[in-house]
Amino acid sequence: MKAHFQVLDGLRGTAALSVIVFHIFELITPDWAHNPLPHGYLAVDFFYALSGFVLGYAYDNRLAKDAPAKLKLSFWGFVKRRLIRLHPMVPVAVTAGLIGYMNDPNVGTSQTIGVGLTFGALILAYGLNLFLLPSPTLPNHWDETHSLDAPSWTLFWEYIANVFFVLWLHRLKRSLHVALLIVAGLALVATATGFKNSLGWGWGFETLWVAPVRLVYPFLAGLLVYRLDWKIKVPQPYLAASALVLAVLAFPALGKYNGLYEALAIIFVFPLTLAVGASIDEVKGPTGPLCRFTGELSYPLYITHYPFIFLFGHWVWATHPGQPLLYAVSAGMFVFVILFATIALYQYDKPVRAWLTRRFVGS
Repeated sequence: MKAHFQVLDGLRGTAALSVIVFHIFELITPDWAHNPLPHGYLAVDFFYALSGFVLGYAYDNRLAKDAPAKLKLSFWGFVKRRLIRLHPMVPVAVTAGLIGYMNDPNVGTSQTIGVGLTFGALILAYGLNLFLLPSPTLPNHWDETHSLDAPSWTLFWEYIANVFFVLWLHRLKRSLHVALLIVAGLALVATATGFKNSLGWGWGFETLWVAPVRLVYPFLAGLLVYRLDWKIKVPQPYLAASALVLAVLAFPALGKYNGLYEALAIIFVFPLTLAVGASIDEVKGPTGPLCRFTGELSYPLYITHYPFIFLFGHWVWATHPGQPLLYAVSAGMFVFVILFATIALYQYDKPVRAWLTRRFVGS
């Protein structure tokens, strides 16, 4: 049985919690420069780097032509495992988004069926978002490709990366891998410096082209870190790697150099962080349970939090609460989305995935 990189799981938790903080403050203080995590959206790019590493580690040898028969995995075997791992939480998140959207008390009639939108538009968005497909943007949701659960846009591109991995990337030659990485890095720098001086885009139709640019480099970099067996041993790797991630996300906005900073952080710091995280298999001591819990919680937390954040944002904009109340409700929202995700994890996600694995995979 393969070892499990618990630090990398814990880093996924660190990144997911950072996203929650970023989104809460994004709605309190829309100017990213005044957010305590002004680069918090780069957690998405870190997720892609983690995904590249983990897919290589879990499936490279199983998809190889010369893999032992008992380990050999077919295209559909891979697809089933990835869908079982990722998709059960999607209906929960999208349904929460639908319920919240239909019952938002702070938007007047703009989200009322027959007044602000049509029933058909709402059902179309719900049906498409259940399959992670983009849908026409609903009222009050800016230009989002996934109105009922905004973070789903990242999972949509994660699925695309998974398809490319199983069809081609699992057998990518080293020289071509490096060449693609260089091209992807140049595209990342060009996009970050030449388009809005930021990489916090890709979630809307207008900036849809930014999403694959953000996906390709970190995914390929994470895959290469695994294949090079690059490991950097440091004391307390979970804490050290988490500090690296948080330092990148919390660094002050840099004006005209902001985009360059973000691209360079993805290109150099995130692979370095993975190498630190991959240096040990098991986290021992008092940080071990925290690492394992936040790692398990990370995906349910990330995929389900935004419908509640939207309700919170509309309340802020409609009522203009004073600072004491605003920050008290913000703290309550932070705790609430963690509790909701924890319940979803243990009462739904883990049991459903276990049943699906027994039913459709068998081991």
